[in-house]
Amino acid sequence: MERPLQARKVVHRTSTISGISSNNSKKGRKKDSIEQFITSNQILIKSSLSQLRYMILVDDLSPTPTALESSDEVPSTHSYRIYVWSILLRVPPLNTDIYLKLISKGRPSCYDKIINDTFRTLTSDLNFHKKISENSLIRVLSSYAWSQELNNNNDITNSNQLSPYVQGMNVLLAPVLFSSKSEPQAFAIFHQLLTKNIPTYVTPMLNGVHTGLALLELCLEIIDPKLFQFLETKYLKAEIYGFASTLTLCSCTPPLTEVLKLWDFLFAYGCHMNILFIIAQLILLRSKLMVSKSPMTLLRNFPPLNSKEIIKLSVSFVTKLPDELYDLLCRHTYDEKVDQLVKDYTLKRNS
Repeated sequence: MERPLQARKVVHRTSTISGISSNNSKKGRKKDSIEQFITSNQILIKSSLSQLRYMILVDDLSPTPTALESSDEVPSTHSYRIYVWSILLRVPPLNTDIYLKLISKGRPSCYDKIINDTFRTLTSDLNFHKKISENSLIRVLSSYAWSQELNNNNDITNSNQLSPYVQGMNVLLAPVLFSSKSEPQAFAIFHQLLTKNIPTYVTPMLNGVHTGLALLELCLEIIDPKLFQFLETKYLKAEIYGFASTLTLCSCTPPLTEVLKLWDFLFAYGCHMNILFIIAQLILLRSKLMVSKSPMTLLRNFPPLNSKEIIKLSVSFVTKLPDELYDLLCRHTYDEKVDQLVKDYTLKRNS
């Protein structure tokens, strides 16, 4: 029999969702439908995951009333969101001692790169900095760096090793750390996200990011040919306007509250959908872009995220894409072979 769908034990070996939710119940808070679902035993994992994904599509993981009303809590994150992410990303259990051992190793070789970025993380988000310290960012990033350095040393024959640190990882970590209950929990989810869901994005040459940008242009040309041609005539390539949003899964664009909702959807339906999120942002900006004398000024800083509009548009794009292209889009975040396949597809399309 398959194991019931439940929250992974990430913080301590004995911690579970049910333990946390029971504490909340004492305060009289009523569980919503998603929380009821993830705290109950689900016998069939595959069908249960499908149901959870659908519930996320139709129901919003908005902040709980207690989080919004309490002056002691930082609002804008859901009390059980991190457990939903753990389930969707299939995060394996982590003994806290593993995290502590990585911390005890001290500074990794990329430490200077890490501290050169961490102080700039979401600088305008007061809620984030009220809850998360720079030292916390440094510790989790350093632990991840150590985990990859050790892994790379043990597998020196692998030509597709992941980088211990690339610029932008600090921004990728921010939503995870903000939503987590502890640093070990954040580390476990961050590690799973990077190594299993977007490994091509964190290679030394960021191969998957560049492949994603090539796919962005291929998809945009089909979804909105007129906008694509406009950007082409202005020499505005995706490598220029879409790099940061691709690498960080849109977490570089405020507000963080909307990033969290986008990530609910990404973790449910696949990180490849982020490419369509960027196209959706272009579509929402379309009317201003087409009449602007300086469109790059608009593209340099996307408007504040609107998760509902972005998700709705992105879902509508899927049926417009040829099966072969959509397959490449789905695989590009984890399959290093897609890079060459996208180049071949582009040549075939242009011939």
